[in-house]
Order: sequence, then C-alpha cells, then structure tokens
Amino acid sequence: MDERSSVNRRQYLTAVGAGGLTAAAGCIGGGGDDDGETITIGSDIPYAPFEYRNEAGDLIGFDVEIAEAVFGEQLDLNYEFQETSFDGIIASLNNANFRVIMSAMTINESRAERVDFSDPYFTAYQTVLVLEDGDITSREDLRGEAVGVQRGTTGEAAAEDLQEEFDGELQIESYDQINGAFDALLNNQVSAVINDNTVSASFAAENDGVVFLEGDGVAADRDDAPSYLTLTIEEYGIAFRQDDDDFRGEVNDALQAIRDDGTYEEIYSEYFDG
Repeated sequence: MDERSSVNRRQYLTAVGAGGLTAAAGCIGGGGDDDGETITIGSDIPYAPFEYRNEAGDLIGFDVEIAEAVFGEQLDLNYEFQETSFDGIIASLNNANFRVIMSAMTINESRAERVDFSDPYFTAYQTVLVLEDGDITSREDLRGEAVGVQRGTTGEAAAEDLQEEFDGELQIESYDQINGAFDALLNNQVSAVINDNTVSASFAAENDGVVFLEGDGVAADRDDAPSYLTLTIEEYGIAFRQDDDDFRGEVNDALQAIRDDGTYEEIYSEYFDG
C-alpha cells in the first residue's frame, strides 16, 4: 500500500475524478501487464450509487471506490474508467477496448459463456419501482401495463420473465440508460421500473412519491432480504476476457484481502444501509 492510502479514500477519488478516474499508482507485472500499462475498466455511467458523477463532475460510487481499493491499493496498478454503453459492453471487452468490466454486472450463465467473472462482490435483487399514488399496488396489477427497463440488463430479463408469466400481457419499454426509465415513470409513460434494488433505492430517496412495490418475492426467506417485492437474487462480478486467468486470480485475491482487512465493509457502509 503506497503513501496515498493514508489519505481518505473519498478525498482522493474526488481529487482525481474529473474527466474519468485514473489511479496514479505504481506498476507491477500482474497478469502479464507491461510496466506502465493502465488497466482500463469498462463501465456504464451513470448508474448511481455504483458509478456516477457528482455536481462537480467527479466520478464517484461504490464500484469506483472498490476499484481504487482493489486495483490501486492492493495491486498497485494504474487504472482508469472508460464510459461505454451497457448493451454492448461485453462485445467491447472481447474486442479489447478495455481490460475488465466493472459496472454492477450480474453474473449469469449467458454472460459466463462470453466472459469469465471474478468472485462475487455484491448481492442485489431485481425489484419494481412505482408511483406512490398510482394504481399499481401488487404484482398482479402489472398485468397489461408498461414497465421501463435498461436495455441489455437483468432488469430487462426479469421483465421478459414477468411478461411470459402474464401470457404476454406486459409491455416492456427498454432505454439505453436507467435514467430514461426513471424519467418515463415520473412522466407517467410507464407504470413501473424493474431494476436493481440499490440503484432504484437511490432514485426513490431523491424523488418524493416514488416507492418500491410491496409483496413477497424470491428473496422472502433470506435474513438479509429487503422488505419489498424481489423478482431475482443476483451476484455482481468483475468481468474478464476468457484468456485473462492470471489477472483474474490476482483480482480475486485482492477482493478477499479488502474483505479481510475491513476495507470492503467501510466502503459498503458509505453507500448502503445495514
């Protein structure tokens, strides 16, 4: 850990965040890197609270701080975030446009056929966001309605599963970024948004009259499950090209190290309750 690690992580990230985040760390030969190589991280921005810009234009968020802890502090590597659309992010990784994906990406079978994932570093749930004074008060009320999702995400997949459950009686509106779906909800263009719970919670906290749809869901029996309706249980991972096993192993070791030394819990508590 270099001298920078004694500085408050949030102060450091704010200082270097404008225009993309680059860690001014030393260089090692991890995963076959050449000396001085910058590890480029593909990420769909904004997706608060995981990766987004504050009013000053600084890149901040849970993933951003985990990246600093893993790549900067543990692996002593130069790294930077590269903004890219989530819909094509795996293709961009495999075209070598960046080294890894760190973008609140759920580990699933279809993606695992195209990339390799790190060990999971976050648990999330697909949930339903609605207007508090609207007509949607139960899962069944979604039948025949329009829901907003982000294109290419597991939220879109969860909506497609719900559409099948409703025998096609569900209209899915897909947006390039989740903010488009949120705006559509506020403007009554969709009746609900299906998306990751933590991101939806961040939006609901900033907008009066937006709430989670209540009800039992797939996570109802989990001790740490949220109280509202859950459509899926998911784990996030960092994605790698399938020929990058050595580097993936180093990142897994670094993820375990930040759990063991308390850094992960420190970062988690900055962004999430509990």
